[in-house]
Amino acid sequence: MEQVSAAASYTLRFINQTNKSIFLTGKAGTGKTTLLREIIATTHKNTVVVAPTGIAALNAGGVTIHSMFQLPFAAFIPDSKPLPYFSEFVKFENQVSLARHFNMSAMKRAVIRNMELLVIDEVSMLRADTLDAMDFMMRKVRLNERPFGGAQVLYIGDLLQLPPVVKSEEWQVLQKYYRGMFFFHSHVIQQYPPLYIELDKIFRQTDDQFISVLNNLRNNTITQTDVQVLNQFVKPGFDVKTNKGYIILTTHNAKADAINVESLDALSEKQFIYRPLIVDEFPEKIYPVDPNLQLKVGAQIMFIKNDLSHEKQFFNGKMGVIKSLADNEILVHFPDENKTIEVERYEWQNIRYKINENTKEVEEELLGTFTHFPIKLAWAITVHKSQGLTFDKAVLDVSQVFAPGQAYVALSRLRSLNGLILLSPLRMNGISSDEEVLQYASNKATESVLQDSLTTETKQYLYNTLITSFDFRTVIQEWRNHSFSYKQEAPKSPKTKHKDWADFSAAEMAKLGDASVKFQSQLYQLFSANPVDITFIRERCDAAYNYFFTPLDAVVEEVLLKIEEIKRVKKVKAFYDELLFLEELQIKTVLQLKKSLLLLKIIAEGKEISKQNLVSDDSKHYKINKLVTVTEKFRASHAALVEDDDDASYYEPKMKKAKQPKKATIEETLELWKQNHSIHEIAKLRKLTPGTIFGHFTKLIQLEALQLSDILPEDKIAALREVFYDFKGESLGELKDIHGEKFTWDELRLFKSSLKP
Repeated sequence: MEQVSAAASYTLRFINQTNKSIFLTGKAGTGKTTLLREIIATTHKNTVVVAPTGIAALNAGGVTIHSMFQLPFAAFIPDSKPLPYFSEFVKFENQVSLARHFNMSAMKRAVIRNMELLVIDEVSMLRADTLDAMDFMMRKVRLNERPFGGAQVLYIGDLLQLPPVVKSEEWQVLQKYYRGMFFFHSHVIQQYPPLYIELDKIFRQTDDQFISVLNNLRNNTITQTDVQVLNQFVKPGFDVKTNKGYIILTTHNAKADAINVESLDALSEKQFIYRPLIVDEFPEKIYPVDPNLQLKVGAQIMFIKNDLSHEKQFFNGKMGVIKSLADNEILVHFPDENKTIEVERYEWQNIRYKINENTKEVEEELLGTFTHFPIKLAWAITVHKSQGLTFDKAVLDVSQVFAPGQAYVALSRLRSLNGLILLSPLRMNGISSDEEVLQYASNKATESVLQDSLTTETKQYLYNTLITSFDFRTVIQEWRNHSFSYKQEAPKSPKTKHKDWADFSAAEMAKLGDASVKFQSQLYQLFSANPVDITFIRERCDAAYNYFFTPLDAVVEEVLLKIEEIKRVKKVKAFYDELLFLEELQIKTVLQLKKSLLLLKIIAEGKEISKQNLVSDDSKHYKINKLVTVTEKFRASHAALVEDDDDASYYEPKMKKAKQPKKATIEETLELWKQNHSIHEIAKLRKLTPGTIFGHFTKLIQLEALQLSDILPEDKIAALREVFYDFKGESLGELKDIHGEKFTWDELRLFKSSLKP
């Protein structure tokens, strides 16, 4: 982040060096979204991002709460008594019914089991009962009765913005269990409150008078003087059509849509319709923009995303006017800057989470992409949809009384009072903020509380990490269960041949039990000392690691060898799955041990705990190196089995290439190009359209990472050079009209990108 406030810095440290759950809030414009991106980029923890709605999840780069936790769309009653029945439109679930039709895929279970940090964005919209349902599901899947099964939770949002939605029929029942419906009314939060951190540096506004009015409005302390300040900007007959650059903020979708349609119809220019490019899986319910973008020259638009390129030519909410349109080109003019830019398509990604088989890390899997122009008609927008946007000029239509928080959301979109127009005087009745929310805000932690808590929680996190890492009871018990399972097999079952192997492995693991309990007791004593001697603890942990690693590593090898053998045997799928479960648990135990020692080393050396410092080649390549060893051993002892087909397996899919760290989208395209893939091959591999890939190439040429001659043949370049010789216009549409099919849009764009400004 360009400017890291004290609150942001504390948040990053709490995430990386403690297991304390955090509620991160802040007024509009304080940088919550920027900090979320920073956390995801730097945390060493297996992280999953969720949000209450599809659009919010897409914007946060995550998935919906209901899809992640397989929750039905029903109210949740936090008990196990018989369920009430209202109608087919109002449904209820409780702990018993959720558990009964609980049917989660193995991959989703693995993601939830391996999750260390759960980020919940737009938490103002999250209902208390939904959060309790999430908590229940995580405890059940993780077999851990701590809140959220022991995972750290980061709640992000501004409670004075969009509130949760509850039907009155649902509330008739839920009010018996909850005092209110905000996330902090949930049972899990009431019992285990998160640390309340507020971002207080406002980046959107710099006008002290305006900031003061907004703060007072937010805190229900608005004065008559504040009202007078705002009402100076009342202009009842203000016409947006003749005053370019203003957007109307209104309370209802129908009204905003009607203003936009009427304003577009009033323009006499030809109408163009632009549609998205959708590749693979991208459900209609999460489309981030209207799929049919209707535009005319002269239309007032706004951008709905930030410019991710280094030029930073627009931001989320920036207004402009359509200057020129063609089938494949949109030019937008910014009157205040007297500047015109071409709008490029923006790529939204639909992802799901999966587990990397080698490192057991949570990773994103790309399911599909939605590519469209990141603009929309902007004569009007609802207050609801304006959340997160920044406007220089806005007209507030407050003829109807705002709901709690709406006046604050609407006004806080503006950079300054200079851009404000009110169509009618602001009335105070009905716009006060929710008292429950303001009361909860009194829990905000002071800097001294944050510092003391960070010291205590860091020590506790280190202790818990080490205790967990040297606690082998779960893996020992699972080996014991596996060994016992042979007694239930029929005498001629193929599995019974491997009983001696299972008994031996279980016995080897059982030998570690007493020693690990004694060492955990020693750790307890060492951490009880005041002050804690980290150097001595590190010496003891290094010695314990050397003692435990050898037998743990040997059993990893044993189970991988057995999998190598069994995957070539028909009709033993259940046995094969049991071995995979043991392998996951065994390797996770070893990797957790390695990571905890690295964590201890970093703390002992006084270094910052981050993703970069907590990743070692030793851990990253542990399973891959083991597989190489096991394959060689297996080949030596089972030559007859492997001579026909080294990869023979009745059960496992062909191994996918290990995922590399995420690169910038144009870097990925460049890398694939250097591997001699064609443009169409790159598009297929990346789940994008060829047009999007051509767009990447125009950027690469501008950055001089590629030459035009790398992509187009010399004769085509020579022909384009002639066409562009006298060209002074902004719009390539003019050239396309003249030359028709002689050149494609992509060829014209590529050549234009090679021209020096």
